[in-house]
Amino acid sequence: MPQTPPFAAVFDGRGYNRSLYQSKEDTCGGLYYHDNNLLSGSLEALIQHLVPSVDYYPDRTYIFTFLLSSRLFMHPYELMAKVCYLCIEQQRLSEPGLDKNRIQKIAPKLLQLLTEWTETFPYDFRDERMMRNLKELAQRIASGDEMYRKNIQQLHQNLIRKLATVSQYEEVLAKINATSADCLTVLKTKPQSIQRDIITVCNDPYALAEQLTHIELERLNYIGPEEFVQAFVQKDPLDNDKSCYGDRKNTRNLEAYVEWFNRLSYLVATEICMPVKKKHRARVIEYFIDVARECFNIGNFNSLMAIISGMNMSPVSRLKKTWAKVKTAKFDILEHQMDPSSNFYNYRTALRGAAQRSLTGHSNREKIVIPFFSLLIKDIYFLNEGCANRLPNGHVNFEKFWELAKQVSEFMMWKQVDCPFERDRKILQYLLTVSVFSEDALYLASYESESPENHVEKNRWKTLRSALLGRV
Repeated sequence: MPQTPPFAAVFDGRGYNRSLYQSKEDTCGGLYYHDNNLLSGSLEALIQHLVPSVDYYPDRTYIFTFLLSSRLFMHPYELMAKVCYLCIEQQRLSEPGLDKNRIQKIAPKLLQLLTEWTETFPYDFRDERMMRNLKELAQRIASGDEMYRKNIQQLHQNLIRKLATVSQYEEVLAKINATSADCLTVLKTKPQSIQRDIITVCNDPYALAEQLTHIELERLNYIGPEEFVQAFVQKDPLDNDKSCYGDRKNTRNLEAYVEWFNRLSYLVATEICMPVKKKHRARVIEYFIDVARECFNIGNFNSLMAIISGMNMSPVSRLKKTWAKVKTAKFDILEHQMDPSSNFYNYRTALRGAAQRSLTGHSNREKIVIPFFSLLIKDIYFLNEGCANRLPNGHVNFEKFWELAKQVSEFMMWKQVDCPFERDRKILQYLLTVSVFSEDALYLASYESESPENHVEKNRWKTLRSALLGRV
C-alpha cells in the first residue's frame, strides 16, 4: 500500500521546481513558469497537471498545494469528478476490451494519488458525492490485479476509520459543551466548603501545563488543513453558479479549537475572581503564572496566551489589592514574550526557536510546537486578503498558493506530534467541563471581591446584582 511520507520540509523557499519533475508540463498549455517555478495557470491546466499518466506523476508539494487551494474555485467533489473523467479518458479505461497491461501501468500512480488525497484531506470524503467518485475510480483500478483490489480495500478502510474517529470526537465535544453549565449558582451561594477550585484539583502547575498540552494537541490533531482555506471562501469571480458556495464553510474543528482558547481564558479569570479572600486570589494568580511559564518551556504558546489573556481581562486586572500581594516579576517576563508590538516580534522569535528545536529534537517532548492559534489564522487571513486568487488574465495565482501551502504544511507537521505526558482524567475533566463565569458574572464577582472604585463601577455593580442575583 503506498504511504505518503510525513510533512517534513516538503516545501523549500521556492516552491515546485520544474527541472526536477520534467515531463508533461512542457506540452501542457496554460501553465506559466519563471526560473523553473510554477507561478500561475488556467484552472483547467492545473487540474490536468494533477492527473497522473503512465510516465508522469505530479510532485507531492504540487498535489498538496493544489488540493488545498482548489476549493477556492470549485468543490472537492467537482475536482474529483474531473480527475476521474480525465484519468478514464486519457488512459482509455472505459473501453470494453480493456488491456490489463495498461491498467497495471497506471494503477500504482492513480492509487498513490488517491492515497495522498484520502490521507491528507480525509474530511473531503464526508461528502457522499466524493465517495461515489472514489469508488468508481477504485473499481477500475481494482479490475487490473488482485493486489490493487486489496490496496483499494485498505485505503477505503483507513478512510472510514478516520471519518469514524472524527465523528466520535465531535460527539464528545458536543457532550462536553452540554456538561458545562452556568456558574451563577456558585456565585449566588459561594459555600466555601463545597466549592472546588483548580488548585484543589491539581496543586502542581507543571502537571496542569502538561494536561493543557494534552488538550491542545488532541484538538489540533483534528483540524483539517483545508479548514484554513475554507474559513475564507468567497465567490470566485469566474464562476457563475452562486448557489454551490453555501455548504463549503465546514470549519467546525477549527472553530472548536478557537472556542477552547476562549474557554481557557474565561476559566483562568473565573478561578481568580471566585475566591472570597484576597490572599487566596493572589495565590491563584501566582499559580497561573507558573502554569504559563511551564507552557512556554514546553512550546505550548496557545495555552500560554490564553492564560495571559484571562489574567489581563478587566475584571481581573482591576483587582489592585489582590495584585499588590502578587510577585509579578515572572508575569512581566511572560507578557514581554507575548507582547503584540512589532507584529508579535518576541513571540515569533520564540516560535522560530521552538520550531527549530522540533526539527532537530529526538523526543516527542522536544518536538512540541503549539502556535498561538489566533495569530496563525490572522497571518493566513492577511496572506489571503493581500493577494488576489486570480491574475488579470484569469490565471490562478499559484505563487500565492505556494506561500499558503508552506504555512499550512508547517502546521501539519506540528499537529502530528504525540503528547509525551501521561493523561490525568480528573484534571482533564475539570478543565473541560467545570462551569465558567460569563463576562457579566466575572465583573460581578470582581466587584463583590473588591468594591467598585467610581460611580460607573457602582452603577454597573447595582445593575449586575439586580440582573444576575435578583437583589439590589
